[in-house]
Amino acid sequence: MIRIFACLAMFALLLGCSADQSMQPPKDLGAFRLGHNVVVASKMKKGPISRDATEQEWVDVLTRAVDSRFGRYQGNQLYHMGISVEGYMLAPPGVPLIYNPRSALIINVTVWDDAAAAKLNEKPRQFTIYEDTTGESFAVGSGNVRTKEEQLQGLAENAMDAVEDWMAEQHAEKGWFAPRPGAATTATVPRLSDSSAAAGATASSDGTAPAAAETTGAPTQAPDAATASAVTGG
Repeated sequence: MIRIFACLAMFALLLGCSADQSMQPPKDLGAFRLGHNVVVASKMKKGPISRDATEQEWVDVLTRAVDSRFGRYQGNQLYHMGISVEGYMLAPPGVPLIYNPRSALIINVTVWDDAAAAKLNEKPRQFTIYEDTTGESFAVGSGNVRTKEEQLQGLAENAMDAVEDWMAEQHAEKGWFAPRPGAATTATVPRLSDSSAAAGATASSDGTAPAAAETTGAPTQAPDAATASAVTGG
C-alpha cells in the first residue's frame, strides 16, 4: 500500500488538460459480450489528501460505468469483468493557483473467459487514472468546482476509457475475444437497466467459470466472496 500512497501523493498537485470524456464509438472487441460485472473495494486505501468516499460509492459508480461502457457490445462469447479499487484521492477544495490537487484512482482489472473457465490476464492489470482538467478547474482547483459525486463519475468514466483501450489492444495483439469454435453462447447476464434484473432474474452460462457463471440475482447485488475473488483476481 505504500507504493499506492506514494503514487497518489506524487500526483496530488499534478495539473494538465485532458481530452473530453464523452462516449466514443465502440472499439473492436471481437466476439465480446459482458457477463458478470464484479466490483470490489474492500482493500482500497484513501490518499493522504482526499475527500472521503465509501466502498459502496466506489462500487456503485464503477458498476454503472462498466455496465454502460461494456454492456453495449453484442458479441456471442461471454466474458466476466472484475475490478478491485486499490486506492483513490478525491481532491478537496484548495487555494486557487497555489494548491490545486487533482483527483486520482488506482484499480486492478481482471477479465475472465467464461467458456474457457480461465482468466485472460493471470495477473491483474493495474491502472492509475486521473480526472480531466478544465480551464476552470485549472484556475481554481477541482475541489472548488466539482462535487465529490462529479469527481467519482469523472474518474469512473476515465477508467472505462483506459480499460476499453487496453482490451482493444489485447484483442488486436493477443487475440482476446476472437471467435472460436464452441465458445459461442446465447446466455446473458442481467444488466442494471434490465427490468428482469430488478426482479432478481437468474444469470445463466454455458461455461464453467468458478461460481461467476452460476451467480443468481441482479448485477447490483454483491457476489459471494469466492466469486468476487475469482473474477477480480483478489
